[in-house]
Amino acid sequence: MLRVCSALSAFHVLSATQGSEAFIFPEASPFRSPKGLGSTSSSFDAVKDSYVVERGDGSTGGGGLPMPKSTEASVGPDDDGAVRPKVGADMPKGRPSWFRVPAPSQGPESRYARVKESLSELTLHTVCEEAQCPNIGECWSGGTGTIMLLGDTCTRGCMFCAVNTASTPPPPDPFEPFKTADAVCSWGVDYIVLTSVDRDDIPDGGAGHFATTVKLLKEKKPEILVECLVSDFQGNLGSVETLATSGLDVYAHNVETVERLQKFVRDPRAGYHQSLSTLEHAKKAKPGLYTKTSLMLGLGETDREVIDTMKVSAVCLVVCF
Repeated sequence: MLRVCSALSAFHVLSATQGSEAFIFPEASPFRSPKGLGSTSSSFDAVKDSYVVERGDGSTGGGGLPMPKSTEASVGPDDDGAVRPKVGADMPKGRPSWFRVPAPSQGPESRYARVKESLSELTLHTVCEEAQCPNIGECWSGGTGTIMLLGDTCTRGCMFCAVNTASTPPPPDPFEPFKTADAVCSWGVDYIVLTSVDRDDIPDGGAGHFATTVKLLKEKKPEILVECLVSDFQGNLGSVETLATSGLDVYAHNVETVERLQKFVRDPRAGYHQSLSTLEHAKKAKPGLYTKTSLMLGLGETDREVIDTMKVSAVCLVVCF
C-alpha cells in the first residue's frame, strides 16, 4: 500500500498492490466518515461541499483562485494548452481562508530561541533559514530544525528554490558532522531530518559526509531516528548505496513535480527518471529501508498527472505533498 502523508486534509491515495483509488482523511477531518473508508459518494460530496464553503479549497470559498494560464503563447510541441509555471506570470489573487502561518512563538514553552542560538554558536546552516521556509516557527518552537549539510551554497539553480547558488562553492566544513551531532543531541529530539545543498563539485556528491554525520548521531544517541533528504548524486548509485547503508532510518529524495513540468521547475541536471532510479537503488542496497519523496502542488499539474506520479513512485513508502 502506498502511504501518503500531507499537511492537507484529504489525500488521494493509490494502492500499489491493487491499483484501486481511495480517499483517506485524518481523524479530525470533517471528510472522514465514522467507519473510515467506504462512505457513499453522496455523503462524501455533501460533506466536501460544506467543507469548501467553510474553509475554502484554494479555488472557491476562501478567496483563492487557481493558477492562471500564461497570457504569453507557447510555441512548438509544448503548445498543448496545459498550465505550466512561468517566471513573471500573474499570481493567484488571494489565498484560502485557512492558509495561515503563525509567527514564531517567544513564550516560555517555546524552544525557538534555544534552537536558533545553538545553530548560531556551532555555525550550522538550516534549510529553514536558507530556503526561507514559512514553517520555521512551528518547527523551531517544537525544538527541532532541518539541518542543511555541505554548506549554504548549491551548485544547481532550481526555479522554486531560494538557496544561494554557485558553480564552485566553498569546501564543506570537515567538522560539520561533529557539530551537527552535538547540536541535535542537545535539542532532546527523537527524530531529525538532515538535508543538504547539491554538491556536483564533489566526486561522491557529499554522500560520505552525510554517512559520517548519521554514524556520529547514532553513536551519541542510538535511539534517535534519522531521515536524510538528499540530492540525486547525479545518478551515482555508489553514492546512493553509501548513504543507504550508513544506518539512517529514512532515505528521502524529492522528485519535486510531475514529469511534464520537470524542465520548468528543476535544474536541467536533475531528472524525473534519474530521481526515481536513486530511490529504487536505495531500496535494493538496503531492503526494508523506508524511502520517501515529495511533490509540490499548484504548479499547473493535473489530478491525473499527480496520480500517475504516485503510481510510478510506488517504490517509496511515503509520498508527501
